[in-house]
Amino acid sequence: MTAAGDGDVDGDGPGEAAAVVDLDERGWPLRATRDGPRPVPPAGLLDHFAARLTPPPWATDVVVYVHGWQTSPTSSRQAVAELLCLVERQLARRPGLYPRLGGAADARPGAAADARPGGAAGRGFAPWPVLIRWPSRSLPSLGGYRRIRDRAHAMSAEGHAAHVIGQLLGYLDARRGDPRHAPVLAGRGGQYLHLVGHSFGCRLLCEAVQWAAAPPGGTLGWSTPAPPGRPFTVDSMLLFQMAAPRDAFATTFTELAGAPLRGPVVATYAQGDRATGFWHLRAEKRTGIGHAGIGTAPAPVSGIRMRGTGEAYPHAALDHRFVSVDASHVFVRGRGPAGAHSDHLRPESAHLLLSLADHSR
Repeated sequence: MTAAGDGDVDGDGPGEAAAVVDLDERGWPLRATRDGPRPVPPAGLLDHFAARLTPPPWATDVVVYVHGWQTSPTSSRQAVAELLCLVERQLARRPGLYPRLGGAADARPGAAADARPGGAAGRGFAPWPVLIRWPSRSLPSLGGYRRIRDRAHAMSAEGHAAHVIGQLLGYLDARRGDPRHAPVLAGRGGQYLHLVGHSFGCRLLCEAVQWAAAPPGGTLGWSTPAPPGRPFTVDSMLLFQMAAPRDAFATTFTELAGAPLRGPVVATYAQGDRATGFWHLRAEKRTGIGHAGIGTAPAPVSGIRMRGTGEAYPHAALDHRFVSVDASHVFVRGRGPAGAHSDHLRPESAHLLLSLADHSR
């Protein structure tokens, strides 16, 4: 695991001071040593988090991103930086679409002093990203797809990924403070927590959230109750082109209906995604969520179309436990075996993430 001070930090811009968490094939965190990456001692896991994963005071939101298939360490960092650049541009161009975010005020170090008054309305949207990296490279073949599918499953089901990511989220949740207790929503003492996954990375996130599932309790901006006394509570969960069967929420991630989520589980899909269509069909005899959307789930699934960057998402459109978003008209770029599987870094995606953050307030 590396973060600020370890030399693995993005430069200036939305990705500055981003923490990077590296997991091995067992789902256990790695630390940088003179002899290369080595597993973090189990007894020192929380201390390791404490040394690296303290949200900076300027951040209004924490965005945890888990990449997917065929993603190198460098390209995963580039993906996070690109997504947050798109978010920053969208907020600057269309601030009126996100009234609860208080416009495009910049709360990062070096910003004007008048951009940082107390309360969320004056702090704008200043996300701090936490990137979770894992070994996802393989040959672009059916065998390679199956290999990474099995690894993503084994890292959680047989390894440590669900527990480790759950602990990580719990640590972030404790350190960020509860935005409900701040004077004006997400004031200086609290930050909102959002999960963003792509491809097989969505599975790792779902396993981690399911690990902390519990019966429902209180609420925030969303109508879905939030469980009290859990390791963490997530304000939104955005899954881009999830590499899992359409019925995964009904058969595998069955506890998400009562998991520690204040906001919805939102999953995009596109017919041009060959990785979760062509390859997934041959590997698992069923098309994937990323190709055809969420099928069955333990709660009703709301189906909507991905909106353009100038069209608002009403609260009622997203305020459901499961939301399946048809992005077939947006995610169209991509060649080779994967097709449009990795075409999720779009302004429309930034708009969707901002809308979830706005409705979380």
